[in-house]
Amino acid sequence: MHALPWFLLLSALCGPAQAAPAAYMLEPERSTVGFATDFGQQVITGRMPVAQANLTLDFDDVGNTAIDVILDVSRATASFPFAAQTLKGNTVLDARSHPTIRFISTRVRRDGQSADVQGNLTIRGVTQRVTLRATLYRPDGQADGDNSHLTVQMTGAVNRSDFGATGFADMVADEVRLDIVARIVAAP
Repeated sequence: MHALPWFLLLSALCGPAQAAPAAYMLEPERSTVGFATDFGQQVITGRMPVAQANLTLDFDDVGNTAIDVILDVSRATASFPFAAQTLKGNTVLDARSHPTIRFISTRVRRDGQSADVQGNLTIRGVTQRVTLRATLYRPDGQADGDNSHLTVQMTGAVNRSDFGATGFADMVADEVRLDIVARIVAAP
């Protein structure tokens, strides 16, 4: 898999056939929403499945790109069982009262070979503005100009305390690092 600089991808797609935003469908079984945080000298890692995703990419005007993703908190996993149970508990993500996390993009702008995706992230019913760094990839062996299958990697970090997820603050770091790998296919 090789990175596609946004400006090259946009240039390759200019023309009448790509004049409008294109809808993409997420391949949830091939996509991961990963997170990591420090736990003393160790790192807790985990994943959350995507419950729903609406993705529209505009290769002519990246500013028209739209992302709306909902994660299933109740099915989150962590690197050891106690962490997963604690994560879903009422002092951290409170999965019983807030079973989903949602990200809705508000602005996408190209920055070199990547893009900055600003949006509203809602965790525990609290919405905060966040910025994620996104890079597009085309699978190895896929022909140049063929954008039927793409991978979007988005990375960033949030402070869980900004969303009221303050449980176990004496043992678990506030910063949660995100690494999202979304494999997408062009909608029919």
